[in-house]
Amino acid sequence: MPLNIPNALTWARIVLIPIFVGMFYLPEALMGAQTKNLVATLIFVVAAVTDWFDGYLARALGQTSAFGAFLDPVADKLMVAAALILLVQLSRVDALIAVVIIGREITISALREWMARVGQSASVAVAYVGKLKTAAQMVAIPMLLFNAPIYGVDMRMFGNILIYVAAALTLWSMGYYLHRAMPLLQGKLGQ
Repeated sequence: MPLNIPNALTWARIVLIPIFVGMFYLPEALMGAQTKNLVATLIFVVAAVTDWFDGYLARALGQTSAFGAFLDPVADKLMVAAALILLVQLSRVDALIAVVIIGREITISALREWMARVGQSASVAVAYVGKLKTAAQMVAIPMLLFNAPIYGVDMRMFGNILIYVAAALTLWSMGYYLHRAMPLLQGKLGQ
């Protein structure tokens, strides 16, 4: 495992996850609800920014690695899954939405792993609809974590709208990737 700046940023995102989750278990006397919401939002935003930044640095510094390519999406999925589970527990996201988004991530990760093993990873490379899905959920989740108005704008309402958009894009992107893999899947199932 090469230790370089991009991989260090990815590891930092993973280390932030238990801090992010644990904050909501602190007693109210130690940290009030709105402070927890604010700190959780900041942690999530920092994780999202470092996700973009570590990819940029890996390419700019020529520090890409197979391990980094594996670990980066794992860190992203863990942070998003942790946030969605917390939001369900806090009654800010419907469990069905969390199941759709997390289930898609597991399904497509498994599909990509299998396609890579059979030498067809290009068939399920990241598509534009997948990028839109990611953008929608990365904006929605901080809004739902913050859970308070900003300058009179109801963040929770807009976060809810965006998380439903993200769920719809999640299903669309999953359909897209499965459709792309279907010829190979049908060939393997027929054997």
